Amino acid sequence: MNKLLIAVMMMAGLTACSQEAKQETQETAQAVASEVKNEAASAADAAASEAKGAAAQAVSDAKEAGADAKETAEKAISDAKETTGKAIDGAKEASDKALDDAKAAVGEAKDAAKDAAKDALGKAADATQEAADKLKDAAK
Repeated sequence: MNKLLIAVMMMAGLTACSQEAKQETQETAQAVASEVKNEAASAADAAASEAKGAAAQAVSDAKEAGADAKETAEKAISDAKETTGKAIDGAKEASDKALDDAKAAVGEAKDAAKDAAKDALGKAADATQEAADKLKDAAK
């Protein structure tokens, strides 16, 4: 009976060891699961933070690009206005010069016409005088 008692005690001891090992395994598994959960949450937080930073940088870059585009457009408009103003000024100057040249040409043509008319009248007067002289001579 001693051997049976020893065997039962050994079985009880083994069962207790097995229960304790099972308990420790469960606790270790829970600890590992908790650690994995914490690390996953930490990694998720870090990824979310990094994504938030990247999104903020993208928004900042987009705003900067928009400001640069606006500045470039404003410069182009300013340059176009300046060029248009210069073209208008140039056209006005050319128009004024053409008008002045036309006035001068009209003045010169007027003077030439007056001179031509004076010459024609002088020649006509000379011819009339000559004809009158010839008539006078013919009448004598």
